[in-house]
Amino acid sequence: MSRVVVLAKVPVPGRVKTRLCPPCTPEQAAWVACAALADTLDAVRVSVAAERVLVTDVPLAAPPGWRSGVQRGGPLGERIANAFADTRTPGTATLLIGMDTPQLTAGLLDAALRLLSEPGGPDAVLGPAEDGGWWALGLREPEHATVLGDIPTSTSTTGLCTRTALLARGLRVTELPVLRDVDTAPDAHAVAALCPPGRRFPRVVAAEVPAVVAG
Repeated sequence: MSRVVVLAKVPVPGRVKTRLCPPCTPEQAAWVACAALADTLDAVRVSVAAERVLVTDVPLAAPPGWRSGVQRGGPLGERIANAFADTRTPGTATLLIGMDTPQLTAGLLDAALRLLSEPGGPDAVLGPAEDGGWWALGLREPEHATVLGDIPTSTSTTGLCTRTALLARGLRVTELPVLRDVDTAPDAHAVAALCPPGRRFPRVVAAEVPAVVAG
């Protein structure tokens, strides 16, 4: 058995993707976030995950076939740890991702889930992000997520600190491919170019995110 948890913010103008502003307006940034979330959910939907859970910052109805939950706690690390705790089932591995990597494919998710389900496989998988954070964390035993509460998030060493904390618990950790997440306008255009055909994100970025000329 395996589960994918998507930790997300509901795309409300002024509350999501604020680092896109400028050059975007808050409304444009919300459209970008909405497209990123939709493409992420689509990738999870066609993955091999036996269970899919959407955990949002405010209540939101989950898509058909999904469970929904609401984030609790203060700092992001605490909310991530609680998302693992609130969705866990004994004997079921959990892979948690965010909504900032819309280039994500079901193939990447499936590879991570296979690692977590293989006998003798790793205890954890970690997907590093280019900015030093991480885009995915999978745990064979979700209770190990308690280490996240003490790790500063949104820093250039978040991924390294997460890996170090997992290793300190004696866990075997396998790294997943490095992905770029979407924080700024240059990120949005770069990630849009990496998305598979048919995704919403590239279309929305082309329409809503002005190109930034380096000066």
